[in-house]
Amino acid sequence: MNLIACVDSNWGIGYNNQLLVRIPSDQKFFRQTTTGKVIVLGRKTLDSFPGGKPLKDRTNIVITTMKNPEQRADEIYADSIEKCLEILKEYKDEDIYICGGASIYKQFLPYCDTAYITKVEREFSADSFFPDLDKDDEWEMTEESEEQTYFDNTFYFTTYRRK
Repeated sequence: MNLIACVDSNWGIGYNNQLLVRIPSDQKFFRQTTTGKVIVLGRKTLDSFPGGKPLKDRTNIVITTMKNPEQRADEIYADSIEKCLEILKEYKDEDIYICGGASIYKQFLPYCDTAYITKVEREFSADSFFPDLDKDDEWEMTEESEEQTYFDNTFYFTTYRRK
């Protein structure tokens, strides 16, 4: 399984259930990488999407403890990580992308072997964080793009792999 996220210099990923920064090339990378694939997300992350709707052209698996959520045709609900893992057995590991929020990333980290991380060299005010893979002995950065810029944001596309 894969993880995909955009993080700031402190591995922050969001504030008040919103992304810290919207970088068009990062959003394009996310779209190209996950289209036609399976994405796993928490309900609050789903709520942060435009209109609170699932992303099209993907299988959206939403983890929530809400009782009887309004389910749309392009969503699958799971009420626990264990139930989600059972559902995911129907899909190829390489086609599964964990895309947030913070507690979902943390809970699925042990099941993943690749992380696609857009690293923004800036510290934002954040209240949710991705696990710091640079401090995790089980992970190593295996790829890093050339420096990219978007207005005053410098960023890199990186890939981490489990050792």
